[in-house]
Amino acid sequence: MSKRVYELFLFDIFVAICKIEIVASNFKSAQDLLHDFVSWDSVIREFEIVGEATNVCIKAELIDEKYRIVVDFRNKIVHHYFGIDDDAVWSIIQNNLIEYKDYIVTKIINIQDKELKAELLKSTIQDNKIYPRIIEKLTILNQQPKR
Repeated sequence: MSKRVYELFLFDIFVAICKIEIVASNFKSAQDLLHDFVSWDSVIREFEIVGEATNVCIKAELIDEKYRIVVDFRNKIVHHYFGIDDDAVWSIIQNNLIEYKDYIVTKIINIQDKELKAELLKSTIQDNKIYPRIIEKLTILNQQPKR
């Protein structure tokens, strides 16, 4: 693994969740999403990123161990890719993702040192500069006060 500031993985989680939300917003059901293989594969890949980055953050003691369930879900979709339950994925998108994103933002990102947060946000914006909807969400994140 490359040497990265652990806190940067928090922004990876945020961006991946935003991408899942953007893609999923185009569908009305799990089956609709599943039948669009490009969108389905995109969502699954972003869940893999969320899980892997969460694992790194748990090991770095940035995220509470109770979120190991996110890592477990990542492991399940990676190792049982033929057995991924589309209804379970849809349920997580509809019922759990916003709560996890809120935790990452309010309890973890927004308590970071102001200068570190600004530097990491700048780097994340640069990495995502070709995605206007992600930049919009990151810009809003930048306006949120430290708690």
